[in-house]
Amino acid sequence: MAKRTSMQNLRKRVRYHYRGNAVGSTLRLTLGCLIGLDLRRVGSGKRMTFGKVGEAKLSQWMADNARVCWIEQSEPWDLESQLISHLDLPLNLDQNRHNAFHSHLKELRARARQRARELPISS
Repeated sequence: MAKRTSMQNLRKRVRYHYRGNAVGSTLRLTLGCLIGLDLRRVGSGKRMTFGKVGEAKLSQWMADNARVCWIEQSEPWDLESQLISHLDLPLNLDQNRHNAFHSHLKELRARARQRARELPISS
């Protein structure tokens, strides 16, 4: 199964998860929802982030609690599918419907988006 190759290298992708925002990082979206940050519409109202303060809190939480490691793999999508099917990876939604936490996390993120839609656009 061929997957689309990312145009970013691993360092840039990991840096974005640590320093970016919830718009471009499903990891940040998930962690922010789990630690209770309020998702808000920003800009034109189509983008949703945790706002400047919330994103800064999330970045600090990740610096204190999240770690990253990797291995080199010529076809990482094959290894990814194997790992997801064999390990308990509750924060991963893609290919992970079998995980007991999947439906809860999906609902938590959906509720956060719905709440954000009901609030005024944040600056």
